[in-house]
Amino acid sequence: MSDHAETVVRNYYDALRNGDPLAPYFLADESTVKFGISESLFGGQEVSAALEEQTETTDDWTIESRNLVVEERDAFATVADEVDMAWTDTETGEQYRFDSRWSATLVRQSDDGSSASDWRFATMHVSAPREL
Repeated sequence: MSDHAETVVRNYYDALRNGDPLAPYFLADESTVKFGISESLFGGQEVSAALEEQTETTDDWTIESRNLVVEERDAFATVADEVDMAWTDTETGEQYRFDSRWSATLVRQSDDGSSASDWRFATMHVSAPREL
């Protein structure tokens, strides 16, 4: 992946646009949590399965970051962004578009003891604001 959390976030956006696998961006851990606009996923296996299904059943993703803020610490990073997102459901042909907010926590992973490290999402929250 990358030794910078911001690069991982931008690569994740590219993976969404390109229909590439998304599960490798997330921790394969029971503590992993992902909240989407219409879903709540708990545990790495549930997140991975949902992301695989999403990749198989959606297409034509548009992801436009408007305000990406990433703060790296020693072993974790926080992320916030405002994202214009759109996609097509390949099963129904229905198109979706949202002005969304994203927040996430990434953790630094280093499997081989080297100075090179990768970042993985431990939590992600995507929501669509609406007027009250």
